[in-house]
Amino acid sequence: MHRRHFLTSTLGATVMAASSNTSVQTQGAAAKTPELYMWRQYVLRTGTQPRRLAEFLQNAAIPGLNRLGHSPVGVFEVTFGLPAPTVFVLTPSASLDSLLAIETGLERDETFMKSADPYLNAPATDPVYVRQEVSLLTAFPNVPRIEIPAATAAKGPRLFELRTYESHNERAHRAKVRMFAEMGEVDIFRACGLTPVFFGRTFAGPRMPSLTYMLVHENMAGREKSWDNFRNNADWKKLSSTPGYSDPEIVSNITTVFLRPAAYSQI
Repeated sequence: MHRRHFLTSTLGATVMAASSNTSVQTQGAAAKTPELYMWRQYVLRTGTQPRRLAEFLQNAAIPGLNRLGHSPVGVFEVTFGLPAPTVFVLTPSASLDSLLAIETGLERDETFMKSADPYLNAPATDPVYVRQEVSLLTAFPNVPRIEIPAATAAKGPRLFELRTYESHNERAHRAKVRMFAEMGEVDIFRACGLTPVFFGRTFAGPRMPSLTYMLVHENMAGREKSWDNFRNNADWKKLSSTPGYSDPEIVSNITTVFLRPAAYSQI
């Protein structure tokens, strides 16, 4: 049987090489060790692929990941900012070892293998997706865990905003991370109504060096109000004008994508 791998050996080697970087993020937030995140993007064609991928994620992947201790698992569908249909999956992990053990753990899970059979044995002539891309992120020490939106339990309205900040070199990237993690930008976000779901620094993936974060809003009107509050906030104006920390100095590109949660998403 041909099995699609959840982590390639090459990527696993990259993670191992970067593992020393994760050990420094152990301070703050009640001394909680920040999580690691696997951020997976599925590029799909219209037709049967979205339904078949959803069946795999809902019935096989998420239950299997939960049994391995990875929870909550978020699934998000693109509404604006990237070609659709595109689906993202966010998987948290408490440690590098548990992240690297996902593939083996799922292959040993008979319930998963049975439920995943249509996905794993899809022929090359009728694949479940066009391609997938994976990034690995380390959570910020001041946002060390996924923060589940209050509306998730009741399946209430949630508009997710995914933002990726690229920098022109590693020094500039570290400066932008410092603004969020140490200099109070996340606190300003919260004060202005910008509610985080996660903040992560990319240590393996495309468009490096970069950081990615997700916000949740009730709707687009609420989003615009919160961002207006932020732009006009005195603390933000002071922080963003600090020499060496203005966007033109340390941010080379910002990408924004809007997402909606899949019906079975745990976030």
